[in-house]
Amino acid sequence: MLKDLPAPHRSQARGGSLQEGRRLVCGRAADAFWVRPALLALLAGTGVLYVWDLAASGWANAFYSAAAQAGSANWEAFFYGASDAGNSITVDKPPASLWVMAMSVRLFGLSSWSILVPQALMGVATVGVLYLAVRRVAGPGAGLLAGLAMALTPVAVLMFRFNNPDALLVLLLTLAAYALTRAVEKAGWRWLALVGVLVGFAFLTKMLQALLVVPAFALVYLVAAPTTLRRRLLHVLGAGLALLVSGGWWVAVVELVPDSWRPYIGGSQTDSVWELIWGYNGLGRITGNETGSVGGGAGGGWGETGLGRLFSADIGGQVAWLLPAALALGVGGLVAVGRAPRTDRRRAALLLWGGWLVVTAAVFSLMAGIFHAYYTVALAPAIAALVGIGGGLLWQRRASGWARIVLAATLAGTALWAWVLLGRSSDYLPWLKWLLLVAGLVAAVGLLVADRVGRAVAATLLAVGLLAALGGPAAYALETAGTAHSGSIPSAGPGVTAAGFGRGGLPPLTMVNRGLPGTTGGFPGGPNGVAGGALPGIPSGRAGTGGTVGGGGTGGLLDAAEVSDDVAAALAEDASSYTWAAAAVGSNRAAGYQLATELPVMPIGGFNGSDPFPTLEQFQQYVSDGRVHWFIGGGIGMRSGTGSDSAQEIAAWVEENFQAQTVDGVTLYDLSAGVG
Repeated sequence: MLKDLPAPHRSQARGGSLQEGRRLVCGRAADAFWVRPALLALLAGTGVLYVWDLAASGWANAFYSAAAQAGSANWEAFFYGASDAGNSITVDKPPASLWVMAMSVRLFGLSSWSILVPQALMGVATVGVLYLAVRRVAGPGAGLLAGLAMALTPVAVLMFRFNNPDALLVLLLTLAAYALTRAVEKAGWRWLALVGVLVGFAFLTKMLQALLVVPAFALVYLVAAPTTLRRRLLHVLGAGLALLVSGGWWVAVVELVPDSWRPYIGGSQTDSVWELIWGYNGLGRITGNETGSVGGGAGGGWGETGLGRLFSADIGGQVAWLLPAALALGVGGLVAVGRAPRTDRRRAALLLWGGWLVVTAAVFSLMAGIFHAYYTVALAPAIAALVGIGGGLLWQRRASGWARIVLAATLAGTALWAWVLLGRSSDYLPWLKWLLLVAGLVAAVGLLVADRVGRAVAATLLAVGLLAALGGPAAYALETAGTAHSGSIPSAGPGVTAAGFGRGGLPPLTMVNRGLPGTTGGFPGGPNGVAGGALPGIPSGRAGTGGTVGGGGTGGLLDAAEVSDDVAAALAEDASSYTWAAAAVGSNRAAGYQLATELPVMPIGGFNGSDPFPTLEQFQQYVSDGRVHWFIGGGIGMRSGTGSDSAQEIAAWVEENFQAQTVDGVTLYDLSAGVG
């Protein structure tokens, strides 16, 4: 088309094309030449790290993979987040993250890639959005540092290569923080309404955990938005309404639809999503009083509560590498801002990310209910942003002695903390902790005189310091990406010394044999108290380690069953004549059979096997109506003393009234043969 233009116009067009090309590669005209290439390299590197050998993890968390398969086959299952296409019971979370996976499976077919690639792309997007948010207040260098710290956080590498809801939760909350950053700049009510919408959809991803950022978000806008107090209050109320509508519409639909028209609400004891919000997924996580689940606190297998929890052997290597630095640099950044006007964007950003970090960390530290190490991925954006913004502000003020002292002390402390964390993995690269410690201390001493050396020397000191600070999490990140993970409770990085119930595999046998208060043989409900011998609170972690004791290939509370071709063929026999090809106690056991056959398998009792669905009478009616073909024996669900015994009653009734047959070590009962 250019040749059809007159010569001057052709020249202008070529010039415009060159300018567009330069803008694409080099970024804004005001940026240094290295900014856009560095950003593209960061995003590309993050993508490679998060996608590399992704299929090695198989179905990852089969509990959610099976629900995604069900949603891809049945629109009702898609909407409610049902575990199976027969719409028997939902997963124990809202369905937003399942919607993403189910649509991917509809488009590309059922595979590890269609399940896990969307999570990896969410990770790349999170890094990019975090860069944009930090850049707006502290410049591109700070934005790149924040993005790099986020990308290399070990638990972020884990969860953006996994299919738990946390990946979508973190992306939505980071988008909300970016929108709030834009809203504060010019008191933009539209941007603030978008914050409410994004947090609302985060609520539809993981319920009340999404709301932990709300106090900080509201406070920042009320303090810093450049408009009158009356308008600030109205804008915040409007954003609250947007949150209520975007997060509440699905809840309203589920509550208003008659019970008989939809699946049972998994995780609840009364078939109520309202109970799920405030009980099992809500206040029960704080108090430890979770009906149908293992109790909380140290006695419930979730580790000691307290302000030191995030620095413990179980959690520290997951997310805490830069946590002390984030707190120190956040405070230092506030001091650097000083007496800036109320509307100062830098102070607002520090309060935004600092409030996110402090509130979420406090809840994670003190909650007595179910707590897993991977929850801490929700802290990663806040930690990374504070390091980027606070570090950037202090580096700009390095001519001041106090700023250099804070930077040097923070770097030295970070290097020493990395030495401690790496020391907990004594068999993993034992030389690395000394290298990072020495490099960090040398760079810290150099930072004390950074104002007296040339720019080249200062830049070298900064580079060495960053390598020392990020070397530990980078090593853990690479180890995490190079290891297959499966089961319900994955963990990042290599095993650590003195790891308890949070990660690192099974506890010492003496602990299991000694038992815990109110248990028999170590855990509630008998020798192991759970389906297939699974131990509550013990991570299945990595492929091949398993999450059960004596469970074999039949699956357990935390792991899906391994299904042979002969068993799959038996379940597929005449499957189209039944609503459910089979039924099994517990969602994870059922998930393995469902993913192997792509047929509906009813998970009796939901995730823990302790939900009161179906009742014995309901199951007997399903059998009488010819809706269930097979019952898969083995596994009795978790008996916590607070949930339903329906699963045990059903298993006992089937065992007493139907003839058992064994296929490749799996006990099957043909329910179509009638009561014996």
